[in-house]
Amino acid sequence: MSSKTWSKWLLILLPIVAGAYLLWPTYNYYRMNQEREGLLGDSAALESWDLANGEDFAKARNARLKLGLDLRGGMYVTLEVDILKLIEESADPLSVDEDFTNILEKTRAQTDNTDLDVLDTYLVNFRASGKSLLQYFPLSSSDEAKGGDPEKAIEEKLRNDAAGAVDQAMEVIRQRINKYDLSEVNIQKQGARRIAIELPDVKDEKEIRALIQTTARLEFKRVMMTRDLIRTFYAIDNVLKGVVAAEPVVDTTAVDSTAKAKDTTAIAKADTATKDTAAAKVDTSKKNANPYAGLSDDEVARRVKRDYPFSYMLTGLFAQSEKSSFQNFDLVLKKAEDFPEQGIYNFVVSGTVLPQFLKYLERADVKRAIPTDLDIVVAARPEGTPAKDGTPEFYNVYGVVREADLTGDVVTEAFPSFDQSSNQPMVLMEMTGEGGERWAQITGANIGKRIAIILDGRVYSAPTVQNKITGGSSQITGATSPEEANLLAVVLKAGALKAPVKIIEERVVGPSLGEDSIRRGITSSILSFALIVLFMLAYYVWGGGLADIALLMNVLLVVAGLAGFGGTLSLPGIAGIILSTAMAVDANILIFERMREELYAGKTLKVAIDLGFEKAWSAIIDSNLTNILATIPLLIWGSGPVRGFAVTLLVGAVITLFTAVVVTRAMFTLIAASGATTFNIGQKRTA
Repeated sequence: MSSKTWSKWLLILLPIVAGAYLLWPTYNYYRMNQEREGLLGDSAALESWDLANGEDFAKARNARLKLGLDLRGGMYVTLEVDILKLIEESADPLSVDEDFTNILEKTRAQTDNTDLDVLDTYLVNFRASGKSLLQYFPLSSSDEAKGGDPEKAIEEKLRNDAAGAVDQAMEVIRQRINKYDLSEVNIQKQGARRIAIELPDVKDEKEIRALIQTTARLEFKRVMMTRDLIRTFYAIDNVLKGVVAAEPVVDTTAVDSTAKAKDTTAIAKADTATKDTAAAKVDTSKKNANPYAGLSDDEVARRVKRDYPFSYMLTGLFAQSEKSSFQNFDLVLKKAEDFPEQGIYNFVVSGTVLPQFLKYLERADVKRAIPTDLDIVVAARPEGTPAKDGTPEFYNVYGVVREADLTGDVVTEAFPSFDQSSNQPMVLMEMTGEGGERWAQITGANIGKRIAIILDGRVYSAPTVQNKITGGSSQITGATSPEEANLLAVVLKAGALKAPVKIIEERVVGPSLGEDSIRRGITSSILSFALIVLFMLAYYVWGGGLADIALLMNVLLVVAGLAGFGGTLSLPGIAGIILSTAMAVDANILIFERMREELYAGKTLKVAIDLGFEKAWSAIIDSNLTNILATIPLLIWGSGPVRGFAVTLLVGAVITLFTAVVVTRAMFTLIAASGATTFNIGQKRTA
């Protein structure tokens, strides 16, 4: 077989193999999900299954083809940020009078159930009353120092707070939903003050409503990452194994002086899969005490998960001092006393096992094993820049004091800025007078130590205190980018902004409707596909058979492409697939008609194939390019189902160019190369 023939076979077979590879996690997930659902009645068996298969299940779940809300059932919620409540809370309570209240009520009546800008409408009504903003809204110390028109300064602050309230609400809701372990949640901003949320597979609507509308809790807690934290990890291991162990004792006077690991390459080095590195987690220096000696890597991985069900998920980083580099260490086959008492500890957990890690921390028996003055929390964001090669992300794990040293109620303002000396992004934060005094006490007692900024139980930052901070104004440095600084400012304002969210629209898609949608969608897809296949076979005979093979590849690659790029399949997406198959058939029809003309003109089969594809190419590229251009506005300005349809149509148009031209031509070329001189594509027989 010549190299040219091999290349044609590869053009046909490689896409099929690639499509099967991309769809394998989908098949694997649904297979494992059925297996897991069969154990729901047996909590012990389910716990054992999660321990053995939880990591693989999470990987398959993340990589599978996701189904949209219309195919799975769930909730669709539209929220509105109450900007008028924000304005009311921003005013001095002692200055609020009947006129102020009447302006608010008039504005609410004008803007409810409309798309009018609430703040603009309020300011128009306020100015019409002849009042001054200074009568009701206090001027911040920084605005006073700047000078200028105080009315404009107050108006600018209200605008910034109103814009930031929506971003803050989106971040808080996103974080809460992530903690609730809902997958494929879609959160989008609609207009100036509304947020649309799609929540597939929601089982408890009341809990979701409470989750969305609860006030955010912002806390400042001292970081405690000493050797006693490792002792707590081992205690949790014992609880998960069913071993009753004495609770560890933590010295509450020992506060961690850890500085955040700046060498992100150290964490990148910790990026190892449990299966491949389980043997490396064994302390080989103690060969006589090593119960895993001589076992295969797979068996070592299984036993490590069994013996260290909590600690095996953690990778440790240790440095003797701030000037020393961080070194990786493992927790397997060791005791807490094996680790240095003095030094800097950091711990990270892989994103692939993070859901199971957080699930363990929520267990009542695990909580009892954690000392009463200690809490274990996880970073809200992965460390460093997310890898693009499929490498797992890593999240920092912190030990912090159980009771908050300070809460977000004392924060009055937070905004991103840049350090003038280093030109690095930072966040400026202001507090109330009482909060500033308390903050000065906390920072003065913890110079050189870390304080974690926690929103709804997840750490957004853990800066090191450089000096005592007085006056209630603070600079939080350490952000690696302006985006990170902006996010931290949004989080800090969760304790400052008083703009609640209210549900203005709520639709529940029941499981029965979802199943009915799936059944109807699949049925309609199969029928339309079958009609196309039959038509091509009847009209173009063997050529139609080749077109049908290319058509099957087209559908396979479109679905696989959605899975590979993390797309979501919805009812409009199914419509897009059906439309893309019609486009693929259209391309083959153009090619076959051109080939017929050449055969009728007396050309050989090989020449007819070459000329048929060459002459049809311009029409094919024009029609598909038109479809691609039509999807661009839908992708830019569309949302929800419209965007899903556009994505599927775009992927289908691109793949159609490949299957209808490249793959089909490869099959015809192989037929011609085999020595065939005729091929039936529905042309009339000649005498």
